[in-house]
Amino acid sequence: MIPLGLEGVREVALLAAHCDDLAIGLGGTLLTLRKNRPDIRVRALVLGGAGTPREAEEREALSALAGEVDLTILDVPDGRAPAHWDRIKDAMGQFARGGDADLVFAPHRGDAHQDHRLVAELAPTEFRDHLILGYEILKWETDTPQPTVLHPLDPAVADEKLRILMGSYPSQQSKDWYDEGAFRALLRLRGVQCHHEHAEAFVLEKAVLTLTTPHRTGAR
Repeated sequence: MIPLGLEGVREVALLAAHCDDLAIGLGGTLLTLRKNRPDIRVRALVLGGAGTPREAEEREALSALAGEVDLTILDVPDGRAPAHWDRIKDAMGQFARGGDADLVFAPHRGDAHQDHRLVAELAPTEFRDHLILGYEILKWETDTPQPTVLHPLDPAVADEKLRILMGSYPSQQSKDWYDEGAFRALLRLRGVQCHHEHAEAFVLEKAVLTLTTPHRTGAR
């Protein structure tokens, strides 16, 4: 397999429409970052859930997955994000300017849920010169992407992700798709695709390939 290293990452920005999107899409990746790069700053913007039990669930889960997270949760109604385009655009712009992200995680553009898709579409308008990885969210719609980046997970990390998913979001337990077996199956599928037991997958739309030493203006 061809590796992609991110050794120079100092700050990660996370974008999501709903509480639990981040845990589902990249919980294992966040656990791996926390274990191997505890110095990385993690900031997150979630569009909906503020002032509801879901906010407490999200804060608990992200703390378990990524440690200290600078987390902003808005109160955009579930399923109505496109009707709040101006507010979301402004909030994402403010969020982007509030940090110095080296890597951004957001939903992918092919996501069938309108809230997820709006976040994916707005992300590159505010993070214009950033590497953006689009995560996948298992759900009822048949919108599973053909990922271009695969991140192998240690088996213990995969197990911990599933434990947090099933233990931190009681409000979601009644949904027929919110199932440990389904989440593990997707991790296993992505693992097969990169010769590992488990993996998370991401869609990469654009990246710059650098084969020369960057020129430092004014350096002597």
